[in-house]
Amino acid sequence: MVRRVAVIGAGAGGLASVKCCLEEGLEPTCFESGEDIGGVWRYTDSRDSRRVSVYRSVITNTSKEMSCFSDFPFPQDFPSYLSHGLVLQYFRMYARHFGLLRHVRLQTRVLSVRRRPDFTTSGQWEVVTEAGGVRESHVFDAVMVCTGHYQEPYLPLASFPGIESRFQGQCLHSREYRDVQEFRGKRVLVVGIGNTGGDLSVELSRVAAKVFLSTRSHTWVLSRVSEHGFPRDMVGTTRFNHLLEWLLPSALTRRIKFRKFNSWFNHTNYGLASSKSSKFKMIINDELPFCLLSGTVVLKPNVKEFTESSAVFEDGTTEENIDVVLFATGYNFSFPFLEESVGSAIDDNRSLYKCIFPPQLEKPTLAIIGLIQLTGSIMVGAEMQARWVTGVFAGWNKLPPPSRMMAEVQKSKPPVKRNPSERENLKMSFIGYMDKIAACAGVKPSVVRLLLTDPQLALAIFFGPCSPYQYRLVGRGSWSGARAAILSQWQRTLKPLRTRVLGDSSDSSDSWCWMCLLALPAALTAGFLFSKYSWAGPQL
Repeated sequence: MVRRVAVIGAGAGGLASVKCCLEEGLEPTCFESGEDIGGVWRYTDSRDSRRVSVYRSVITNTSKEMSCFSDFPFPQDFPSYLSHGLVLQYFRMYARHFGLLRHVRLQTRVLSVRRRPDFTTSGQWEVVTEAGGVRESHVFDAVMVCTGHYQEPYLPLASFPGIESRFQGQCLHSREYRDVQEFRGKRVLVVGIGNTGGDLSVELSRVAAKVFLSTRSHTWVLSRVSEHGFPRDMVGTTRFNHLLEWLLPSALTRRIKFRKFNSWFNHTNYGLASSKSSKFKMIINDELPFCLLSGTVVLKPNVKEFTESSAVFEDGTTEENIDVVLFATGYNFSFPFLEESVGSAIDDNRSLYKCIFPPQLEKPTLAIIGLIQLTGSIMVGAEMQARWVTGVFAGWNKLPPPSRMMAEVQKSKPPVKRNPSERENLKMSFIGYMDKIAACAGVKPSVVRLLLTDPQLALAIFFGPCSPYQYRLVGRGSWSGARAAILSQWQRTLKPLRTRVLGDSSDSSDSWCWMCLLALPAALTAGFLFSKYSWAGPQL
């Protein structure tokens, strides 16, 4: 019987886990090594090697309506895309509203998590913590690890001959970056074109003498702003689009996507991506195309080697007088506090049942929260994981026996272990994964049932954004405000923009409502498809 739960980390996943524990009548204790809640979103100027923080200028890539906890919308006057300060402010509001802070022990580091001798029958864990130089041992019935996957910088120096032995300039990882001031007037080479690499290249281009951006991958660059000025994820992340992707041949889906991406600018002309590439990544960046067009950022292929002051690239070109090499190469994750037999078996999230539970344990009392890369907000995914996990701990939800879980994990693991950068860039469908976990927790909404009982809501959740509120309509933890939150999400998106009222004050979200009504026949057809193929569903 699970009663006492240790939650490790007080970031987004940790706070959601504490709340879910309380909702299930469990007794959580959250251990946070830092001075405050917020995880990576708690920005500081400090470069403490034991914690990762966002950089000063960071803005979220997912919008507020698609990133909030499912029963706690962002304030309507918050902008759609948020600075780290507003995200942290939201976390504080959430923690105060649900009374979470009294369960959080700050400046307390977890040193070890070990199975108790009687684990096969009790499922209990011994957790050793340290606070103010004093060590303490605790016994918990279950543990939720919420440290995320932004932990240890991945710095592949061995792949760049000369960077350690010959290069005389400065070399650092993006984890050490805070703002642009120390790079003023310098020639900077950024290695890696993920979201961070793109952001830092743009920001550095405003003060640096020259910025070079080196990449080995094909990359599609998307804007946060979509049709009619609405946030891209609200327009694109819909159940209708998800169903189409599942029904259409993958080659056709890819062609449609590439054509849409190229409608902003031709990626081949910019040297970023070719529609013929089978391997590619997507990043969010509103300014990178203009920086490339204006020459303030110069795109380069992969680095072949470094000399004392220059970088030689694989196409034979050389850039001289490089002052700084900034590696935006991502992160590794690790769980050094877990006992070796458990931690060593987690080489990536595919080693876990549903990306959460280590399948080899006799008792399912250890859960890894937030070790996922979704095409949407990880905050939302972590909360959904926590809802299911605490339901399992409380006895409402059941897991298969370990043998079945291990068999499923083995089927999903690739035959060859990928390198860390490839693993970290492996993304899963936001709707596919959310629906999978929601079904396990008994909180997945039924479009077909809603078409018969509440057609307006059914149209909104099928053609509109797959926002987190959808997962509070039914089942345990349902929220009475979920329906109203779904039907008013477009108004909350527009609210912070209404700082200057024009004569024509018609609500542009009205056209979306009419579109939904006109699409009713398509919705009925989709409902039929959902019911017909519900045994398989458009999964990952």
